[in-house]
Amino acid sequence: MDFISTHLLTTILFFPVLAALIILFIPGDQIKAIRWTALLSSLVPLGLSVWLWLSFSAGTAGFQFEEQYLWYEAIHSTFHVGVDGLSLTMVLLTTLLTPLAILASFNITDRVKPYMMLFLFLEMGMLGVFMALDLLIFFVFWEIGLVPMYFLINQWGSANRNYASLKFMIYTMGGSLGLLLAIQLLGVLFQTYDLQELTRLWNALPADAVILGLSVSTVKAVAFWAFVIAFAIKVPVWPFHTWLPDAHTEAPTAGSMLLAGVLLKLGAYGFLRLVLPLYPAQSAQFAGALAFLAVMAIIFGAFGSFGQTDFKRLVAYSSINHMGFVLLGIAAAAKAVGTLDATIALDGAVLQMFNHGLSAAGMFFLVGVIYERTHTRDLNKLGGLFPLVPVYGTILVFTSMASLGLPTLNGFVSEFMVVRGSFAILPVYTALAMIGLLMTGAYILKGIKQVLHGPLNEHWAHGEHKLTDINLREIIVMAPLMVLILVIGLWPMWILDVINKAMTMLF
Repeated sequence: MDFISTHLLTTILFFPVLAALIILFIPGDQIKAIRWTALLSSLVPLGLSVWLWLSFSAGTAGFQFEEQYLWYEAIHSTFHVGVDGLSLTMVLLTTLLTPLAILASFNITDRVKPYMMLFLFLEMGMLGVFMALDLLIFFVFWEIGLVPMYFLINQWGSANRNYASLKFMIYTMGGSLGLLLAIQLLGVLFQTYDLQELTRLWNALPADAVILGLSVSTVKAVAFWAFVIAFAIKVPVWPFHTWLPDAHTEAPTAGSMLLAGVLLKLGAYGFLRLVLPLYPAQSAQFAGALAFLAVMAIIFGAFGSFGQTDFKRLVAYSSINHMGFVLLGIAAAAKAVGTLDATIALDGAVLQMFNHGLSAAGMFFLVGVIYERTHTRDLNKLGGLFPLVPVYGTILVFTSMASLGLPTLNGFVSEFMVVRGSFAILPVYTALAMIGLLMTGAYILKGIKQVLHGPLNEHWAHGEHKLTDINLREIIVMAPLMVLILVIGLWPMWILDVINKAMTMLF
């Protein structure tokens, strides 16, 4: 127990890998044993993350539970991990959604062993990004997370999976090249990759310094955009978003849950952890450009979602719309860092990351539930299903309302905070974003109407095609998400207090 408490972060980080290695030695035909081993072992990082949350001191400045080991001495890189309120929130989200995604995958019968192992490796990659305090380690985990998701889409996806997985890989790796070069620039300049040390040295450079024959302001601007593009692709922000609908549409249900629930948050986390602290002047200078991209994501994401007839693509485009609010809050904070309005916008952005993780994972799972029974996602082939699946319909309406931003549910709190904070700093952009907010209601109601309401499609009412309601396993997947959605909507301070103290101390 003392070992675990001393090495709590590395235990959370690497336990999924240990579990994957155990699964490797289970015979491939022992499907039940593989499933339960994956599920039970994924609950261990969740339990340790809850312990981490309860042990965390929100009012203490800096990072906590730090661990640092020599990794690559020749280039002065160390394995350095730690958490503050921002990363702790994302660690909790990751360890919560992973066991739910694994439980959601209990209906998978094809190559179950590699499927479950990939999910555990994916969890390790995502957690590593949120914990890393060394830029090179950050990049290593950033890339590690790509590989399992590529294979999950490519091997267990739908008909067009090869195209979608390749597009996902090319987009993300293309953006990462600039990020890697910018990280190497910092490492060569300062002979360290330690994030805290780099932030101090990079911001202390005199304005008249010359780097590689260029002025420091020019080099910082180039490096800033290298970071921004890499993270904008991951969020994703318009116009770098086109990989997302394809990846979601073709990914297996559990893959979509983690892709929307956590992987998109890596980009927003990069903005908060790296871009704003390392490039405060450039962030303020280009805040208008970031706000423009955010508003375009909000508006075009909403209109794109409204135009879909594929239920899963509708939910996929909604992620672009919702993540646009995260970037809007970040842009507002970049422009007026340290002010009350900026802090409110920033708190709202981080809370929106957590809230969207809950509602998007729930929505993608619910799309998968209806697809498993009907083998179609075409909204025009559904309709009037509420009398056949009343429990499923109730859960879908509840989760949809959270995504829409209904007061008393979690989505309202975070989007209200972003809009409240951003309006005082970027009034025109925030006002334009309201167009997207209006269309959010339109596409959510369209989705509910075409699945649950209107005339019953008799095809699903009789014979072999008769729909069955959501089962107990599927309800268990949704229950924690629904509880958190309601609890945050009614009493957000338990999580906002941690986020707020982290944001006020970070900037």
